[in-house]
Amino acid sequence: MKRIALVIQYDGADFSGWQVQENAIGVQNVIEEILEKIVGKRIPITGAGRTDKGVHALCQIAHFDTELKIPGDKWKYHFNAKLPDSIRIVRSKEVPRDFHARYDALKKMYQYTVYRDAIRPPQYRNYTAHVSEPLSMDLMEKGVHMLVGTHDFHAFMSTGSPVNNTIRTLDTVEIVEKENLLLFTYEAQSFLYNMVRIMTGTLLEIGMGKRSLASIEQAFSTRKREDAGITMPAQGLTLMKITYEEEL
Repeated sequence: MKRIALVIQYDGADFSGWQVQENAIGVQNVIEEILEKIVGKRIPITGAGRTDKGVHALCQIAHFDTELKIPGDKWKYHFNAKLPDSIRIVRSKEVPRDFHARYDALKKMYQYTVYRDAIRPPQYRNYTAHVSEPLSMDLMEKGVHMLVGTHDFHAFMSTGSPVNNTIRTLDTVEIVEKENLLLFTYEAQSFLYNMVRIMTGTLLEIGMGKRSLASIEQAFSTRKREDAGITMPAQGLTLMKITYEEEL
């Protein structure tokens, strides 16, 4: 028995998220079905984390165990020959038997993309949120500095999420302007449910003048969801990178 790790990219527009679901198609469903065709039996795969419907990934990590003698770096070819074009295994590798895609992850990096102009071209509809109002980059940058560090992000989590500890440490938050695109990048060991989408909504509302900078500290203090910004649409979010002790 050996353990194989997969580095997976997918277009989330075609799926109802990462996780296996009974009444919808998740990315995990599709990969497990292909794996069953390759090995002849159902084998579960374990992902580093979930992504919601419409969310994309350039670096989702998963692992599975197998007795087949296929070399670790050849598995990607067996998968890609059968996977739809919206999913690709970009790397595959045999890893130690105690490797765990979820529990061994040291950091995750997400990027949220906003198309900033009066009219958003149709080809961007599945990959960006759209903001047509003027934005103050200076105010949003000040908001970025307030988010970095260790805080109680309870207000930046979707209501009803079953999490006891809502303290998280944001190592990196940055905003980059690239032509008509705004790229919001966040890196941390872990995130709360919808935390990235809510932080982005908060920063954008500050940039529009709809919310004060002081509201960030207020949200940390009160822990009330209504004291943080809106939850941005799923399609603007991409899981960019997951870091481990050893590069996969």
